[in-house]
Amino acid sequence: MQLMWLASPALPIGGFSYSECLEAAVDTARVATESGATEWLLDQLHLSLARGDLAVLAKAVPAWQRADHARIAELNAWVLQTRESSELRAQAEQMGRSLLEWLRNHTTARTEQIDTLAQLQPTYPLAFALAASACQATLRDCLLTFAFGWAENMVQAAIKSVPLGQSAGQRILSALTAEIPRAVDHALSLADSERQAFSPMLAILSAQHEVQYSRLFRS
Repeated sequence: MQLMWLASPALPIGGFSYSECLEAAVDTARVATESGATEWLLDQLHLSLARGDLAVLAKAVPAWQRADHARIAELNAWVLQTRESSELRAQAEQMGRSLLEWLRNHTTARTEQIDTLAQLQPTYPLAFALAASACQATLRDCLLTFAFGWAENMVQAAIKSVPLGQSAGQRILSALTAEIPRAVDHALSLADSERQAFSPMLAILSAQHEVQYSRLFRS
């Protein structure tokens, strides 16, 4: 139940307000159809999320469980340093702070854990890892939850920005759900030296989105 709660788009951390460059891809005609949105998000899942945030999460959950504060700080710093635009970094920080505030009002995390995270510039993957670490779920289930929450938010972004109907959105979500286990298994297999956040077109589109004349999503 705790993992379902964390995956819910109703969790008040603001994830629904970001398109992670998808809106800029639509504005520049890189994504214009249901099939185009499906391909874009599948690529983002495997090339960006699996090799970056999911790989961080795979190391961060056990770090919280064994109270390895140095490792937690190292992983959080990696997330901050590898966000390739001010928009992407602002999203990681804002959602991290919001989830930290949510944790303060629940019994999911201990006070000393919350204080440890608060002393950093908390990012969303590290805050999520803290919330998930107390759920007594498997590490793989924690990553599946994170990925599904991302997928739901991104499908909603596609529905609004392309735009698409709800049935198209469900088909895209079905395609993502079928691929999430493979992305998670890839993330779990990565060593620190194999983790990366190299997505140059996402970085370019994110920078463009920051100054896009008309937009629905935050930058």
